Amino acid sequence: MQVSAHPAMVRLRAALPAVGEIVYAMGSLWISATMLRNWPDPNGYWRDTDALAYALLAAVYLPLVLRRRFPVAVLISTALCTGCYFTLGYYHAVAVCGLALALYTVASLRERRVSARCAVGALLVLLWGTRLAEPGIGPLSVGFVTVTTIVCWVTGDGARRLRELTRQLRREQEEKARRAVMEERIQIARELHDVIAHHVSVVSVQSGLAGYVFASDPPTARRALDIIGDSAHEALAEMRRMLLVLREDGRAPAEQDPPRVSGLGRLDELVKRVAEAGVPVDVRITGTAYALPPGIDLCAYRVVQEALTNVIKHAPAAHTTVHVHYAQDEVSVRVKDDGSGRTEARGVHVSAAAPGSAGQGLIGMRERATIYHGTVTAEPAPEGGFEVRLRVPVPRAATGAHA
Repeated sequence: MQVSAHPAMVRLRAALPAVGEIVYAMGSLWISATMLRNWPDPNGYWRDTDALAYALLAAVYLPLVLRRRFPVAVLISTALCTGCYFTLGYYHAVAVCGLALALYTVASLRERRVSARCAVGALLVLLWGTRLAEPGIGPLSVGFVTVTTIVCWVTGDGARRLRELTRQLRREQEEKARRAVMEERIQIARELHDVIAHHVSVVSVQSGLAGYVFASDPPTARRALDIIGDSAHEALAEMRRMLLVLREDGRAPAEQDPPRVSGLGRLDELVKRVAEAGVPVDVRITGTAYALPPGIDLCAYRVVQEALTNVIKHAPAAHTTVHVHYAQDEVSVRVKDDGSGRTEARGVHVSAAAPGSAGQGLIGMRERATIYHGTVTAEPAPEGGFEVRLRVPVPRAATGAHA
């Protein structure tokens, strides 16, 4: 359980960065002023310290409080004050740190072309100050300020690039999470469509039959009601299995039996249910059957289920054949009806097979097949009727044990 922070703690954390900037600026000013006052100058290399020197140091360090909000403006101000300080000939070393920090801030917050120009300007100011170095260490002073400028710029630019990379990674993670959510929603919608559409179609056909023969043929009506009950029970079981898969921990409760996974092994149950809805179905299995990977097995089963559901809805009197062929490196499924008993809605079904159509059944079949690098075609058969074909490659690792 997440405990929210106290409002006072939230305000304190929000104020800490600003407090840190103030402490740093004031501390740097105090240290620099102390060094300026106490640094020995027996040979008179620098101008005597006066109120103007302290005022310029204050102008160099105090604006650093705003360096993150106005980095370029603070750098320009600091460089001008530092240049003025050097021009007047005061002890130069105490003003270097302020300009170096301002340069680092610009490099860490602004794009490279801006920070590079600022680095050149800061280097020129610092080089101007090296004329105040003690005799004999002028070249060393030039090397020191040059290296300091380069290090500040490279370090700041690296911090900026690291921050940009972090933001990019965060955006990619958010996009990946968004895609994962969308894929999960599509998967749920696909499963709901496949489960509900099939069983509701069976219930619709049988309820119509029961209502038609309720008075004239009570046994047939009773049988239709039994089929409706069985279909409703199976639909609930399918929904329960799907919800168990979607559980957060991915596990079913320990006291329940493991859910039965849909696949071609349950093809006989599907065919029986469709036959009870009035659609005769012949099943042919060729090749040597072997255990398919669960995803491919479910894909094949759902394609057959959707194809037979369309037959129930659009050609309820058609004779249908389901042909499953197990090849060494692929499994193929063909569901074909002879077109008898075709309704006007069948034309809608045919048009749904056209490219660019938004038919949810065909879209779902193609999505399933694409996941496993397979193909689905749904089109009128040359000799009449309608057929759906599925071909899915099966990895050799999955078939090797059954070859």
